[in-house]
Amino acid sequence: MSVMAHGRNRKVIEAFATALSDTRNRHATKYTEYAYSMAAPDIRRLMEEIMMSTDWPVYTPWAREHYGRGLEEGQTKGKAEGKAEEAAKMLLLVLAARDFDVPDDMRARITACADVAQLEHWTSRAVTAQALQDLFSEPDAQRH
Repeated sequence: MSVMAHGRNRKVIEAFATALSDTRNRHATKYTEYAYSMAAPDIRRLMEEIMMSTDWPVYTPWAREHYGRGLEEGQTKGKAEGKAEEAAKMLLLVLAARDFDVPDDMRARITACADVAQLEHWTSRAVTAQALQDLFSEPDAQRH
């Protein structure tokens, strides 16, 4: 109840988080969920900030499982996005080095692409393309 009544005070939320992390009560995670669900939006944001900070200990099995999974998923997604961004940047560098004037719609298509293999394919084609249209069009099966 203190979280709901006095949760705008950071020290109250910190005391709540510390008390729940120190307790051996198997219902501690339920208390956290209940307090969060009943809190006003600004109090929820404060709870999230404290619980996501590096100094908030993650003790409960539920919190460890979900925090760890979210962290791992976020890192994996971030790495994939970073690779795609770099591949798109390399493709645009190759096109610029070849003095191609890349129109905005084509630049948008390249930068929006999240498929690294596709971007690498386009980059290899960009090295020998005679025209920008050759980049995205597949050659005829009969032509070698």
